[in-house]
Amino acid sequence: MTKYTREDIFRIVEDEDVAFIRLQFCDIFGNPKNIAITPSQLEVALDRELTFDGSAVEGFVRKNESEMYLYPDLDSFEIYPWRPQSGKVARMFCDVYTLDRKPFEGDPRNILRRVLQKAEDMGITFKVNPEIEFFLFGCDDSGNPVPETKETAGYFDVAPADMGENVRRDIILNLEDMNFNILSSHHEIAPAQHEIDFENDEAGRIADMIQTFKMAVKTIAKKHGYYATFMPKPLEGVNGSGMHISFSAFDKDGTNIFTDSSDELGLSEKAYSFIAGLLDHMEGISLVTNPLINSYKRLVPGYDAPINMTWTASSANRTSLIRIPYKRGNKTRIELRNPDATCNPYLALALCIAAGLDGIEEEMLPPKQLSMQQADDNENAERFDTLPQTLGQAITAFTKDPLVKKVLGDDVYAKFLEAKESEWKRFRSCVTQWEMNEYLGKY
Repeated sequence: MTKYTREDIFRIVEDEDVAFIRLQFCDIFGNPKNIAITPSQLEVALDRELTFDGSAVEGFVRKNESEMYLYPDLDSFEIYPWRPQSGKVARMFCDVYTLDRKPFEGDPRNILRRVLQKAEDMGITFKVNPEIEFFLFGCDDSGNPVPETKETAGYFDVAPADMGENVRRDIILNLEDMNFNILSSHHEIAPAQHEIDFENDEAGRIADMIQTFKMAVKTIAKKHGYYATFMPKPLEGVNGSGMHISFSAFDKDGTNIFTDSSDELGLSEKAYSFIAGLLDHMEGISLVTNPLINSYKRLVPGYDAPINMTWTASSANRTSLIRIPYKRGNKTRIELRNPDATCNPYLALALCIAAGLDGIEEEMLPPKQLSMQQADDNENAERFDTLPQTLGQAITAFTKDPLVKKVLGDDVYAKFLEAKESEWKRFRSCVTQWEMNEYLGKY
């Protein structure tokens, strides 16, 4: 059932004095892109006749096939509440189509849709619940971020120790104006670190919402004189920022297929297989869920980040890759803890769901869950396989998993790999301050 019709969009634009409509999409790395139009061009856009130069978007197409169409998703129409109330700005997410009117295979939104269609063909609908963390830093006189803070607040602290409380509240109020259902928000473990969680929704919509969330957080923080960053590890010696993702799966009758009251842990065979699929493919997927060199500075021992390729039903375990929150029945979900918010949410969700579906199709079984005693036993923990520890290791794993190329398609796979290999090569040739401090005076 659709939320808006064409007539609804025209009426809202006129009634709300909307001056600009942003037609939004993203490149393969998740960087938001848009074409802004005035109401005079709205009919052209809704008729799906608006084209753009795809060769100008990183990871898209070659020069000789550059012209592409934007197909607006009417149900994604929202007015930005933080923009001026006179001459408002609205946006619609768009699907990218080729000149011959076919869905563009390299469009991240389309890649996720293909995976969700496969799930639907299997009688499964996925809902996703993200938990997104970020830091609020000050800015210098030029408006550039200064990665330091005078704040000393920690987990669940309140003002005045939590100096970002007003910023967080303003972010939430704006998001609720855009139909987000905010579940909770709080100060995180590290000084200047925050978390905002919103209610689960259909996986495709959640990917759109993550994109909106990141834009809202950065825009509203700037209004308050702060710089918001989703960089996974901006400071040494404190916890980094992740984006835990919880998956729920339902059949056509709306029944959660991950639950089984007769099982010791309350999990169904499909739940165990989904877990096994994630564990089997996560090394290859990590380049997408954790796409930066800095991502792997977060995934280290001692900072509540996952490092082991293990799973647990214990809510207290913070080192396992996968955790099963305590609620069961229709609220049973599987939480993946390694992704961070610098990922492209469309590609990350597509690969994670595809991995889980592969586990279900192949009826995979996961290893035994990690107990708290095992997690606390450092010698025992060393026996477990670990996530990639560097971007270089993630690149190698990416090239060895056939599922990754199958989901992303040949072009996106090749372009993503090429970009990350270039990034790793540049980093390897860079002399860091750590090396200068460690070696210059010794040798």
